[in-house]
Amino acid sequence: MLRHLRIADGKLLPADDGQGQIQVYISPDDSERRYLVDTLKLDEHTLNSCLDPDELSRLEFEPEHVAMIYKRPRNYSSEDQFLFKVASAGLFLFKDRLIIILSDDAPLFEGRGFVRINSLQDVVLRLIYRSVFHYEEHLRVINMISNQLEQEINTAMENKHLLHLFTLEKSLVYYVNAISSNARLIEKLKVHAARLGFTTDHQEFLDDLIIENTQCHEQANIYSQVLSGLMDARVSIVSNNLNLLMKTLTLIMIFIMTPQLVVSIFSMNVLMPLNSESSLSFWLIMLMTTASIIGVWLIMRYKKLH
Repeated sequence: MLRHLRIADGKLLPADDGQGQIQVYISPDDSERRYLVDTLKLDEHTLNSCLDPDELSRLEFEPEHVAMIYKRPRNYSSEDQFLFKVASAGLFLFKDRLIIILSDDAPLFEGRGFVRINSLQDVVLRLIYRSVFHYEEHLRVINMISNQLEQEINTAMENKHLLHLFTLEKSLVYYVNAISSNARLIEKLKVHAARLGFTTDHQEFLDDLIIENTQCHEQANIYSQVLSGLMDARVSIVSNNLNLLMKTLTLIMIFIMTPQLVVSIFSMNVLMPLNSESSLSFWLIMLMTTASIIGVWLIMRYKKLH
């Protein structure tokens, strides 16, 4: 899938085929890959890296363009089962065009960041900024979900809530690594600012971007550490709830089995001390049964088992 965009009046607008300065390739097919590699001279390995979710962010200088790979969060859906995924995106900056390679369709150009766009360098920096902002949005959502799951765990003994927390913790680990990888890319962009054609305004924007990404990384790292630290406590809570339930059931079984033992003894088909024809036999057995129940209760109270 191919989309064309152009810069006009400080905004990004749709353009006709071949007229746009910006070309967005979404999961390019074989013919589009051949055009990118053979005609535009994109490195095939770098092109494949743009579609690899495990690829790290990097900056490479080619004879006719500059290749950049950065990490962005994928759009979350209910089918992901609390797993927030990370994807790679490729930016290939030429003198007169910008090629964007994505593995899936994503709203890259939404938000207030894409205003006052005057050059392709502006688009590159705003895309990376959009990725950082997207991470921050997902971190707030992850924090809200984890708080809700913790409340569920405090009152429930089901494994699914713990499994959801484990999934969120896994997502945070991926996010911390991705944000850290983007930080190295932003630092390289600042070092090679002159070579990339960045103006003074671009360099000031890079400084702000470094601060924003650092704060995002610290926030993700804190969430990851807190969630990881609480996991052991949550597992202990579930285990303690199960122990309390087993203790309660055991006490109930003891209360039931003690009088049953007394009655069973006198129900055996053998000669017993009490005469079955005596009218007091029933009440004596009931008295002994009651006494056994009271005795068990007093022992448990003395031992503080209830």
